[in-house]
Amino acid sequence: MAVPLGGAARATETITVYNAQHESLGKEWAAGFTRDTGINVVLRNGGDTEFANQIVQEGAASPADVFLTENSPAMTLVDQAGLFAPVDPATLAEVCETCKAADGHWVGVAARSTVFAYNKTKLQPADLPKSIMDLAEPAWKGRWAASPTGADFQAIVSAMLQLKGEAATSAWLKAMKDNAVPYKGNSTCMKAVNAGQIEGAVIYHYYYFGDQAKTGENSGNVALHYFRNGDPGAFVSLSGGGVLASSKHPAEAQAFLKWVAGKGGQEVLKTGTSFEYAVGVNAASNPKLVPLADLQAPKTEPSTLNSKAVTDLMTNAGLM
Repeated sequence: MAVPLGGAARATETITVYNAQHESLGKEWAAGFTRDTGINVVLRNGGDTEFANQIVQEGAASPADVFLTENSPAMTLVDQAGLFAPVDPATLAEVCETCKAADGHWVGVAARSTVFAYNKTKLQPADLPKSIMDLAEPAWKGRWAASPTGADFQAIVSAMLQLKGEAATSAWLKAMKDNAVPYKGNSTCMKAVNAGQIEGAVIYHYYYFGDQAKTGENSGNVALHYFRNGDPGAFVSLSGGGVLASSKHPAEAQAFLKWVAGKGGQEVLKTGTSFEYAVGVNAASNPKLVPLADLQAPKTEPSTLNSKAVTDLMTNAGLM
């Protein structure tokens, strides 16, 4: 059973969250949950793959109560190791049917769209690739960028693998080795596009909106191209949350996950500075974003997106 929100008897309890989401968003969620429940949250910040592997290594000795990720492959890695407790049914009911693990062991908490960020002074809409698969063509050699070592890009490739199969994905990655310019991080890719160092880059949408909401200095020359039409390049990645089966505070951990997936946590996505999509039932995203329904994202099964298969393919292609 989840802890009732506002339970004063729990005011001295503390849970530990391994937070692979953006640090600022994790802080907003933790602060809101503590405000509403009196339960303290200790955040440990890191990356998707880093924390997933750490949890697997720690096993039942993990000090974590909750794991939050940016992308679902890291959730799958922990789930396949049998380290998640089932999510409370009331929490699963907070989000749309496609925004949770098939086995009910983790739940979606936010989402982000794949986009092609391009320099408006170098490319016109008619020049843009119709599909992300087109970037493998020789005509795109040296003209686009990505961050191949990042969990974000690897999640996109994982969706491509699920949608197009191993042969097509492997061929695309080998062409990427020749065609793409590697950068470290999505924000670095966008800065390079903005500066005219590269014509376009495969990133997630919120880097652009976040910069625009500040000074726009790293995105003033940038526009976003949405692939749509069920293309692998229209992939929407699901951020996940799960409660560790080894948690010493399972009721409080379940309450935190319910708060994040529920009205409180989803309202943070609407009004905060993350510019990620809300995934709660009837929850509204930031009005500046292209509506999720308009993205025409491909249908993928988030609980089967596989980081290990992707990194093997990327290694074989010479990208890692």
